[in-house]
Amino acid sequence: MHPNAEVVLRGFQAFAEGDMDSMRSLFTDDATWHSGGRNKWSGDYSGPDSIVQMMGGLGSDATIENQPHAVLADDDHVVVLNNSSQSRNGRNFSGNNVFVFHVSDGKVTEVWTVSADPYGLDEFWAD
Repeated sequence: MHPNAEVVLRGFQAFAEGDMDSMRSLFTDDATWHSGGRNKWSGDYSGPDSIVQMMGGLGSDATIENQPHAVLADDDHVVVLNNSSQSRNGRNFSGNNVFVFHVSDGKVTEVWTVSADPYGLDEFWAD
């Protein structure tokens, strides 16, 4: 497995375990996370503290299970095809999404997330 894929999969594992310190260590100081959609978690998050705060909020606001089923990696990028199941407030959402990670020197510098069902995801996060 490509070393950049290992970095990214450690992030998925840290999120699953609620280990925000391990997750924080995977990002550069100037990393940016871009979340698509029009829900309370959509937008751009800059820096590891902001990214980890968003991830912690997601994890405390819902039960989320990610199942990466394909990981494509090279020296600069990692693309993860992921199945996600989420539940909160009696609602459930399952869908496919794509994560595109930019990686440099073993750290994540930028992430783009794309949901196959952005409207369904927005509805799931609506209060």
